[in-house]
Amino acid sequence: MLAVGANLIFAPVTPLGSLNRRFVPVAFGVRAVALGMVVAGLAVTVWARRHIGQFCSARVMLKQDHQLIQSGPYAWVRHPIYGGIFLAMLGTALFVGEWRALLGAAVFLVGHWIKAQQEEALLASQFGAAYQEYCRRTGSRFPRLL
Repeated sequence: MLAVGANLIFAPVTPLGSLNRRFVPVAFGVRAVALGMVVAGLAVTVWARRHIGQFCSARVMLKQDHQLIQSGPYAWVRHPIYGGIFLAMLGTALFVGEWRALLGAAVFLVGHWIKAQQEEALLASQFGAAYQEYCRRTGSRFPRLL
């Protein structure tokens, strides 16, 4: 799914007809906001990756002596890497300005949502009530507003 999303966002031309149309004009203000979103998303992603350290994995798995990280960005969000990547992809889609790129960002969101659900089930089975309490007070990819 992530490869499909990336292709929709980054391919210079796609055979998708009307999805190649723009949803925002090419304007300095739009591109500045888009660039800000990309930088902010990547910053959150790097911060979270550095904070989770040895427990980060491309696959859904527990590492030896796995711990439930609840500090840094993980104090507010259970999956800040996915949230950061989505913000960066949404900013990239805004920068590209075409519907296909927005669709690609949505595909990224769905792909990470599926993976996050798998991670949540694994962490809940490992950490039980502590993980349930953590879920109660944190957002999934973005902080809870209330």
